[in-house]
Amino acid sequence: MDFLDFEKPIVELERRIEELRLTNTDADTAIELDDEIERLHKKCESLTKKIFGDLTEWQIAQLARHPLRPKSIQVIDAISEDFQELHGDRMYADDSSIVSGLAKMDGQSVMIIAQEKGGNTNEKMKRNFGMPRPEGYRKAQRMMKLAEKFSIPIVTIIDTPGAFPGIGAEERGQSEAIARNLFTLASLKTPIINLVLGEGGSGGALAIGMGDKLIMLEYSIYSVISPEACSSILWRTPDESETAAEAMGISSGRLNELGLVDEIIEEPLGGFHRNPDKTFTSIRQSIINSLQNIKSIDPETLLAQRRARYKAIGEFNES
Repeated sequence: MDFLDFEKPIVELERRIEELRLTNTDADTAIELDDEIERLHKKCESLTKKIFGDLTEWQIAQLARHPLRPKSIQVIDAISEDFQELHGDRMYADDSSIVSGLAKMDGQSVMIIAQEKGGNTNEKMKRNFGMPRPEGYRKAQRMMKLAEKFSIPIVTIIDTPGAFPGIGAEERGQSEAIARNLFTLASLKTPIINLVLGEGGSGGALAIGMGDKLIMLEYSIYSVISPEACSSILWRTPDESETAAEAMGISSGRLNELGLVDEIIEEPLGGFHRNPDKTFTSIRQSIINSLQNIKSIDPETLLAQRRARYKAIGEFNES
């Protein structure tokens, strides 16, 4: 079932259209059926626009996790050339939930660091469902420092429910690895572009999500905690996830109202998975434009601007 609950009316119409197409072989009824198919097409498009024009925060969260939504590896292959993956943290292991390496974008060398959830069951198991362990974040840190050494811009692709909360990960210093990455990102003298592809969950996302420009896809989310976890803490039940999502304001639109997002990439009607190629083109162009605007800034100014950017986030009152 590769559709969400709120998509059911659309799916039912699409199935009806497909049934009519399959039965549209009789010459005597062909014109009549063509008219009916065209009528249903218009109805389906109108219904899709209506549903997707008024999505709740929880529905956007579901869309960000859509099983057919393209994953980071697909995006890397589509937007870059000559990607050469680099492995391992040189301390413990190679974490497959973090994909990193060098690539070319419009002739410009870039270091790509991405969180990968995996597509099918075997891939999801291999990638740990996109939840990095400490060695994943330490691999990312190694790539960050390598990029700085050779003055190569960094592009991070965020798509994770959060850092892996297992005992082994905690024993190997999960929180320290995330904190060290934030410290590193705050001091790197090279351009950093952050792209939220689907789900940006908790510190697990922020560990590669601090940079000079934040780009979010239209139906992506970015939050300090998942709606389910928030609901479990505040209401002691995951049943209030929808209420939690609305209260937190996790969508690109709500975050943009707070001035936290630099650019929102519009998705095709129905979501990224409905027309991946169109979205790949938009992502590639957005990153190339961002790099062109940032790379001319000298490193010291870039660093000062990045730090000022994050210091300005949030509001507080002194008593």
